[in-house]
Amino acid sequence: MRIWVDADSCPVRVREIIAKASSREFIDAYFVANRAVPVPPGTTVHSVIVPAVEGKADSFIVENVHQDDLVITRDIPLASELVALGITVLNDRGTEYSQENVRERLSIRNIMQVMREQGLAHDRFRSFGKKEVHLFSNAFDRILRKHLKRQDRR
Repeated sequence: MRIWVDADSCPVRVREIIAKASSREFIDAYFVANRAVPVPPGTTVHSVIVPAVEGKADSFIVENVHQDDLVITRDIPLASELVALGITVLNDRGTEYSQENVRERLSIRNIMQVMREQGLAHDRFRSFGKKEVHLFSNAFDRILRKHLKRQDRR
């Protein structure tokens, strides 16, 4: 099992939680971005810098992910592609994507994008505080335990 992080927009506190778990459980964690993103040090923590081309980090993750891996991203199209491949995907607010909810979120994202392009909607920035960190941490730990238990059975 490996952990892949779409690191371009991943909050610092989430990166810290992932790196700590990676070191504690001896699981490689790859933080993929098209620029240098500060990641906590650790022998199992890796920073991967891809060319600054739109979608390159996403395609790198898709090309390198394996069935037992976990991906952390807030990118809905990437999540949709990975879920279709049977990969476990979690966003930075603790939502695990499934076939059902990722399709719904992709539809909403697409509608909102059209509305923004037509000037009918504005981006609203949601806060990222203690509540969101707590939700992520709990979901991440639950999924990590499930994956580790599955690996122990093999």
